[in-house]
Amino acid sequence: MTDKIGLPALEAQLARELELIGFARPEWVRPRTLDGAAVLDVAVIGGGQCGLSAALGLRREGVTHVRVFDENEAGFEGPWETYARMVTLRTPKHLNPIDFGVPSLTYRAWWEAQYGLAGWSAVDKIARGDWMEYLRWYRRVLDLPVVNGAKLERIEPLPDLGLHRLHFAGGTVEHARKVVLATGIQGGGEWHTPAMVRENLPRHLWAHTSEPIDFAALHGKRIGVLGGGASAFDNANFALMQGVAAAEVFMRRKELPRINPIRFMERVGFTARYPALDDQTKYAAMDAFLGHNQPPTNDTFERAASWPGFALHLGAPWLDVKEHDGLVRVTTPHGVHDFDFVVISTGLLSDPGLRPELADVADIIARWSDRVSPPGKRNALIDAHPYLGSAFEFLPRDGVDGAPLHGLFAFNYSALVSLGLSASALSGLHNALPRLVKGIADQLFLDDREALVADFLDYDEHEFLGEWPRAKEAAA
Repeated sequence: MTDKIGLPALEAQLARELELIGFARPEWVRPRTLDGAAVLDVAVIGGGQCGLSAALGLRREGVTHVRVFDENEAGFEGPWETYARMVTLRTPKHLNPIDFGVPSLTYRAWWEAQYGLAGWSAVDKIARGDWMEYLRWYRRVLDLPVVNGAKLERIEPLPDLGLHRLHFAGGTVEHARKVVLATGIQGGGEWHTPAMVRENLPRHLWAHTSEPIDFAALHGKRIGVLGGGASAFDNANFALMQGVAAAEVFMRRKELPRINPIRFMERVGFTARYPALDDQTKYAAMDAFLGHNQPPTNDTFERAASWPGFALHLGAPWLDVKEHDGLVRVTTPHGVHDFDFVVISTGLLSDPGLRPELADVADIIARWSDRVSPPGKRNALIDAHPYLGSAFEFLPRDGVDGAPLHGLFAFNYSALVSLGLSASALSGLHNALPRLVKGIADQLFLDDREALVADFLDYDEHEFLGEWPRAKEAAA
């Protein structure tokens, strides 16, 4: 007898479990229209793991007029098949971030249905492509409402109506009461590229790790990689797998990063309880967290280092970079290097002011620099983050009208300082999703509280139909 039950059997099992726990709650949100067209209760921007699971969580709360929008084609939402180049996920395989406690919805159940218990035991870390296949199955089996090819360009607040007008590329317009920006790592700001690279090199000689890179076109070429975090090693290894002759990684630090604070946060409940900390403690904790480069996994480093064309330069910041005879000439404290192409892996800046879709409201969004004065030195990276409410909602700066922000939720990596490892971090999604979903549902309820309470006070539907005296007794 095999324990590989197959996906059809798993899907039947999942449907039964959802029925047993009454997962789909009755709809209760009052429908809204504008100019005769239906208004969405919630628009979720981003159809990756955060957007899909947010939509499911809202369904569980009886909020059903929800639609997910993603700029990519179907099956290519999120980073996993676009720019992520690690062989495996970095998180432990046993984490259950988006299943809401439903056993047959877990990654493990999906895997074992196809490969059995022994197959699961043989898995060390989840392969990147396998995780994306799971997300495709998750979307299909739950019949989640996703619109692909929809790139959001502008959020136009309509505070007098309690709505947001969403402008998409191509001229499509939607209206929604609540908007969730489930836009991933870069969705709260932008990837950082040093000015000397942007200003000194023509665009065909460099790319950021967050971009599509045609490594096949670099077959037999030499590339330089700037950055000391996990992504730098992922890209070096991937490039060498694609036939690049040499991939050399340059780090400012004199030693390889060895400590991954995320592992500690996972073990001691830090991801779940971080939001309960006071602001001063959060600031200190994030100052330490951001001081670490996330190290590569041991297997990623070993794979990269095993290639004959791999080299690592420690204590080697780029002092200058320029084009020289059609190549990229890089100067470090230790000498000069020439490359056919360079890849930039220098991290992220989180700041609402960097997001074009938030141009109408960015100036009124509170930042950490507005709300918190740390006892020690300020950290510019922390200060630029939005200062969010407990349910990922944007908050206004002091002294300004916050009505245009009402209903906007930043469920992306810019929530890091306010709410810890939560959105866009698999380690924290399990705890973050209930917080987000409850906050949205609470807002919808409170927005309509006058009408809902009035209906409650007028409610007179008879549930009990018994009579006394009994009909027979009365006749006698």
